[in-house]
Amino acid sequence: MLEASPGRNFCHSTFVFRGFPELQKHRRLLALPFSVSYLLALLGNSLLVCVICSMKSLHSPMYFLICMLCVVDVFVVTAIIPNMLLGLLHDWDEISLAGCLTQMFVTHFLSSVESTLLLAMALDRYVAICHPLRYTEIIDSSMFVKLLLFTLVRSGSIMATLVGLAASLRFCGSNIIQHCYCDHMALVSLACGSTDSSSAAGLAVIICFVGVDIPLIFFSYMKILSVVLQSATAGEDRWKAFHTCGTHLMVMMCFYLIGSVTFLSHNLHIPIPTDVNTFMGLMYILFPATINPIIYGVRTKEIRNGFYRLFKLRAKKILMVKVSPSGKGQT
Repeated sequence: MLEASPGRNFCHSTFVFRGFPELQKHRRLLALPFSVSYLLALLGNSLLVCVICSMKSLHSPMYFLICMLCVVDVFVVTAIIPNMLLGLLHDWDEISLAGCLTQMFVTHFLSSVESTLLLAMALDRYVAICHPLRYTEIIDSSMFVKLLLFTLVRSGSIMATLVGLAASLRFCGSNIIQHCYCDHMALVSLACGSTDSSSAAGLAVIICFVGVDIPLIFFSYMKILSVVLQSATAGEDRWKAFHTCGTHLMVMMCFYLIGSVTFLSHNLHIPIPTDVNTFMGLMYILFPATINPIIYGVRTKEIRNGFYRLFKLRAKKILMVKVSPSGKGQT
């Protein structure tokens, strides 16, 4: 509900989400595909974490990074989707300013951590394939400590600044957020007075993550593809290498492209319909979380074999428990 503003000194303490204004009559139907996607993301990522943690053969840097990516995906979708589903199904659309800022920080922080992990995974493969003799020297425990500190400092400081600038604004006009969650510019666009600092911070985020991470990821995969294609003798091996690198790059580009468009649409005043912008914002979160277990799990032979071994071990234990009483009786 839109609250009347008594003046510029007034500041809203609660906000209302209106992510799909053209589809309000069908909002309960919208909950179905998002619920399915959320459950698939939870199931796929949780299963992948379980397999990697249970199989000692998968306790290597690359699979550790995949495990971290799965954990981040679970947290980021959980920060948004359950609250959004409550709004779609039960009209629980309100959120406090403090809650909105908290959700904004968690969402953007975890998304930036995911970007750093994608970069780390690309660099890990680059070292493993292009400099295999130096892999254990470069990729060690100290490197992971440095990666953790770099991720926390870069993502934490930038997103804290972004949210801090948004928190300093006054919201004396509309309190309706044209989104399903607290996206940075969706909230900032409701502020009274100048929002130049927040807009500049939003552009800085794009430059820092998209402008830095994408070129490094692209360069790493191009070098990997070049080395593999030169060493591969069979046409099938060349196609497999090209298909794997191409698939990874396409998924990453979708993540960065959708994120950039949703971030820049308000800054550059790009006229995108609210329904489309909301859908893109949700796909920026849901698509990677749903597809990553397939790209890095189902399509990875070692993880696939680990899942089969884990499944056989669990099935064998269950069978042993069931037959043990009869076995004792026979002896």
